[in-house]
Amino acid sequence: MSEKMSEATNALNWFEIAVTDIDRARKFYETIFDIHMMPMDMEGIQMVAFPSMPPHVSGSLCKSDMHQPSAEGAVIYLNGNPDLQKVVDKVDAAGGKVLMPKTEIPGDNGFMAFVLDTEGNKLGIHSND
Repeated sequence: MSEKMSEATNALNWFEIAVTDIDRARKFYETIFDIHMMPMDMEGIQMVAFPSMPPHVSGSLCKSDMHQPSAEGAVIYLNGNPDLQKVVDKVDAAGGKVLMPKTEIPGDNGFMAFVLDTEGNKLGIHSND
């Protein structure tokens, strides 16, 4: 059953990170998160999906004429649990750049960091510790 957005549902259903070099971007994300991403091409769009099983939210890297990387677009926060410092420590070597190091979020809301990926996208990374 589909439920409208509320405190009991996800605000995010899917995300797409625009890329210009799908292989380079895939290597970056697989390296910093120590994951394996799966290709899933659609007509006119090259896609590589983050690992997920329903009911968990996921998304993909996307290369198409409609997808243009930008550090100025909406910021998404990817899961950096159990400790995002381990993810942040891999960013520079993987070809990205740390824009804001691991920073505590007030009110016992965990930690966050901002990084720039190999395609020029700014993204947030969040972890509870």
